[in-house]
Amino acid sequence: MTERIDCAVIGAGVVGLAVARELALAGREVLVLESESGIGEHTSSRNSEVIHAGIYYPKGSLKARLCVAGKHLLYDYCRDHGVPHANCGKIIVASRAEEVDAVRSYIPTAAAAGVHDLREMDVAEVRELEPEVVAVAAVMSPSTGIVDSHALMLSYLGDAENAGAMAVFRSPVRRGEVTDDGILLDVGGDEPMQILCNTVVNSAGLFAPQVARSIAGVPESTIPGQYYAKAHYFTLSGKPPFSRLIYPVGHGSWLGVHVTIDLGGQVRFGPDIEWVDSVDYSFDLAREPLFCEAIRRYYPNLKDGALQPGYTGIRPKISAKGETPADFRIDGPEAHGIRGLVNLFGIESPGLTASLAIAQEVRQRLEA
Repeated sequence: MTERIDCAVIGAGVVGLAVARELALAGREVLVLESESGIGEHTSSRNSEVIHAGIYYPKGSLKARLCVAGKHLLYDYCRDHGVPHANCGKIIVASRAEEVDAVRSYIPTAAAAGVHDLREMDVAEVRELEPEVVAVAAVMSPSTGIVDSHALMLSYLGDAENAGAMAVFRSPVRRGEVTDDGILLDVGGDEPMQILCNTVVNSAGLFAPQVARSIAGVPESTIPGQYYAKAHYFTLSGKPPFSRLIYPVGHGSWLGVHVTIDLGGQVRFGPDIEWVDSVDYSFDLAREPLFCEAIRRYYPNLKDGALQPGYTGIRPKISAKGETPADFRIDGPEAHGIRGLVNLFGIESPGLTASLAIAQEVRQRLEA
């Protein structure tokens, strides 16, 4: 028997839950379909938990626009809903003379994206604020922060459910079909079902291109490739030596091994980048010497043996290694010609920061 529903959101990560919340609050009947046993079991819970300022993204890109808008929305949301977060700030450091121009270039790049609070720091100020950090030049980003991503997802889910949405877990979308009467989804799991949807939002993260390919009628030419960039994070044992986030100068799309702090003060270093062929969260301890080398450029007092294995995560890339990094893709009917379908592709960082803004964008495209 096929059940008719208004809207299905595929994926219960931070973006899928934000979308479900947005649509439910707009009066839509929403069902969230999640293949795993709980919320945010992939990218949403395996990242740096940073509230990004919007510094690095090209002017006019979706990443730039939605990160800046989402940052303001997220700080307001966390404050109003009691979600643990901290506006701790971030220092981007040049550890050698040849990086000075690059670190200073972040100020105009950020301004072009609408972020006007970056400022240059002199070496004395860096030493005063973060005595363990060695730098020859630096830039302060005061609007960067951190958030408890799991608490945020729980809050989004609670809002959505209070507005009438329902989430079902262990319910993978196995296949689908575009019909004259809506989008038919074949859902597996413990209680298999077929649902006919007026609207489908594909927010499957790492698996979004795969889900799109499983829906007959979605033009293949509109579906990007699916690539996996694995990241390792090490934690630091002992007393935290930093009170802010510390970032080195980035190289291309990779921002380098940086310092993040969780809300309990635990310091972690990461991410690195390793291109892999499948979703695999195993931890490679052999990467520790590479981390130590990168970290000691700005934190020379790192002691041998101080790094402990933390966790790994995988970024849902839609551009391959060596290619120009792709922007977010929010593909509505204007992209693929299918009424009621939105595909979210390549929603990596700053997806958490931008989650509320992405959700608003999805709603607006469905209403257009």
